[in-house]
Amino acid sequence: MKVARLEPGRAALLVVDIQEAFRDVIPDAAKIVARAKILARAATLLEMPIIVTEQYPKGLGSTVPELSDSLAAAVVFEKTTFSAARAEGFSLAGRDQVIVCGTETHICVAQSVLDLLAADAEVWLACDALGSRSTDDRALAIDRLSLAGAVPSSVESICFELMKDAKNPHFKEIQGLIK
Repeated sequence: MKVARLEPGRAALLVVDIQEAFRDVIPDAAKIVARAKILARAATLLEMPIIVTEQYPKGLGSTVPELSDSLAAAVVFEKTTFSAARAEGFSLAGRDQVIVCGTETHICVAQSVLDLLAADAEVWLACDALGSRSTDDRALAIDRLSLAGAVPSSVESICFELMKDAKNPHFKEIQGLIK
C-alpha cells in the first residue's frame, strides 16, 4: 500500500471519547490527554477541522476539561454508536485524511477507523494519544488497524509532517508544544 503524506488542507483531527469516566481506568490517561491537546492545538493553528465525539456523556461524562481550551473551534457531538463515522451528523468537512486519537483504542477508535478506511479516507493513528483499559487490547487494536491500512505514527511525527518546513509560520509555537 502506498501511503500519502499528510496535508493540512486535506486532513481533519478526530478526537474519540476522551471523557471523564476513562480518566481513572486508562493507563497513562494524563499522557493521552496531553498528547491529544498538542494535536488539537496544532490542528487549530494549521486551520484543520477538529471533530470530537463523546460516547453516551450522560453516563461517561463530558470530554475532560483539560482539552476544552484547545477545542474551542471543534465540532463536538454525542454518540451511542461505537463508530464515530456511523454517528448521526458525522462529517469530515470535505477532508479525506484523518488523524485519530482517543479511547478506547480497541472499541470506539477501532470501529471508527475501520469505517473511515471503508469510506476511502486515509487514516493516521496518533499511537501515543490512544488508550484502552488493557494495554494488550490497545496493542492488538493498533496492529489490526495498521494491517487494515491505517498509518501508525506519533503526535510529534504528525505535527512535523503537517508543518513540512521550519519556515512554517507556526513552527516555533508547535515545536514549543512538543518540547
